[in-house]
Amino acid sequence: MNLFDARNRKVLINHLTSDKYDLIIIGGGITGAGIALDAVSRGLKVALVEKSDFASGTSSKSTKLIHGGLRYLKQFEIALVREVGHERAIVHRLAPHLVKSERMLLPLIKDGTYGKIMTSVGLMVYDVLAGVEKVDQRKMLTKEETMEKEPLLHDELIEGGGIYAEYRTDDARLTIEVLKTAVQRGAHIINYVEATDFIYDEEGKVKGIDCIDHLTNQTFECNASFTISAAGPWVDKLRAKNKSLFGKKLHPTKGVHIVLPHEKFPVKQSVYFDVPDGRMIFAIPRDRVTYIGTTDTDYFGDLDDVRTEKKDVQYLIDGVKHIFPDIELKIEDVESSWAGLRPLIEEEGKSASQLSRKDEIFESESGLLSIAGGKLTGYRKMAERIIDKLSKRLSEKDHRIIGPCITESLVLTGGVFKNAKEVRTYESSIKEKVVAKGLDPYYAEYLVGNYGKQADEILTIADSIAEKDAEVDLALAELQWAIENESVHSALDFFERRTGRLFFNINTIGKLKEPVLNHLYKTFSWDESRIMQEKQWLDKELEVASEFT
Repeated sequence: MNLFDARNRKVLINHLTSDKYDLIIIGGGITGAGIALDAVSRGLKVALVEKSDFASGTSSKSTKLIHGGLRYLKQFEIALVREVGHERAIVHRLAPHLVKSERMLLPLIKDGTYGKIMTSVGLMVYDVLAGVEKVDQRKMLTKEETMEKEPLLHDELIEGGGIYAEYRTDDARLTIEVLKTAVQRGAHIINYVEATDFIYDEEGKVKGIDCIDHLTNQTFECNASFTISAAGPWVDKLRAKNKSLFGKKLHPTKGVHIVLPHEKFPVKQSVYFDVPDGRMIFAIPRDRVTYIGTTDTDYFGDLDDVRTEKKDVQYLIDGVKHIFPDIELKIEDVESSWAGLRPLIEEEGKSASQLSRKDEIFESESGLLSIAGGKLTGYRKMAERIIDKLSKRLSEKDHRIIGPCITESLVLTGGVFKNAKEVRTYESSIKEKVVAKGLDPYYAEYLVGNYGKQADEILTIADSIAEKDAEVDLALAELQWAIENESVHSALDFFERRTGRLFFNINTIGKLKEPVLNHLYKTFSWDESRIMQEKQWLDKELEVASEFT
């Protein structure tokens, strides 16, 4: 039985209430997902609970790049650059449809962050540390070559440029595929279940968690030998509940991204550029849009209600104007946005943008392990480090020996391609099917980029619907498939975390809203109050994404 099928939720909860696990993980973002896959692949019996939907926090709010860590060279974090560069290549190999090579243009301006010599040497060191393949290694450009690459740049400011390698991804989709791969190996993973407290044995050691199912308000206990908190910005709240919040603490910083129609900001390729305050931001073309980010500001507000403010949008628009003088952007041009928190580790005297992106493991006397900090790119190594630490505890407690990490070789669901060339070949075959259905060819790249080889399964479901508008048919096919395979329980799960439409194709939601809600209503036998609640949730998130105060 597929326990990631939303219709099998009762069976899954029965397991969580009756089974005894080696490990419970709190948090269903990329870090928790990585830990679940690492642990279950080493033979541990694993459960994971997420209080909202998977990737609903930081792991759907990043710049959506698998960074090689160029900016960390400036902070002399050599080991971090080496690790994330190595990890980037691994994740690309495990899911080449989802982690795609992106050539990044770095314009050089007078008195900018990077001078010519520093950039040339820095990019060369970056290539070596990050293990960049020869075809993707850095290339320095003259002023004329830079302007040819991107004619919209400020001609009077540009002194030259550099091209270097990054990888683009969808952070939420990556999280989902890691979770699905863990489920296929036997992990019990559930969303909308919150860990409300810890359960202790007679020696004061954590032996499980109290839970509440937010879909039914049912409460239950889940028992395990060990517990890991990978709750991102909420890690300190759980440490406080565990009475172990001392020493280093989190310092959340807010990052905002805005999305515009590509015709409003028609960059020819991704650009990483200086802004007046000395920071740098990205402009990244993606299908029909260009998105810009990110801000980096201290955050002291509600962790569960992080919003894009008008001043955040204006900051990014002003940054664009500084180096793209002919681009006239207004706040009203922004289609969508997202705002998320980075759960960084506090460092006295450092500003938000100066804080290290290194991860940190916290150990409490009660046995709770917590992990925070880090980068999307480094999720696999973060998981390896904390499970290595856990394996020592297993050895001490039960004389049980588990093997080393094997996730470097575990292809993620949907990612069964030899290389990027094979992805493009598959995409061409999907394009023929998409066009035959009367859909825009754009949907071929969209489907393969989101689902990889699973795209065929979705198109097969669409064939069986074939009674409405082609876009509606496709969306309902995606929805049905996601219910059966990706634990979708609400319209927001679908529109935001599974398909990215809330961010990258928000204008289609008006057309799809009623068909999607009606399909969910029939599948889960919702009553009218739940339908009204769903509409309110969706309307609120549409407003949060596109209206700013």
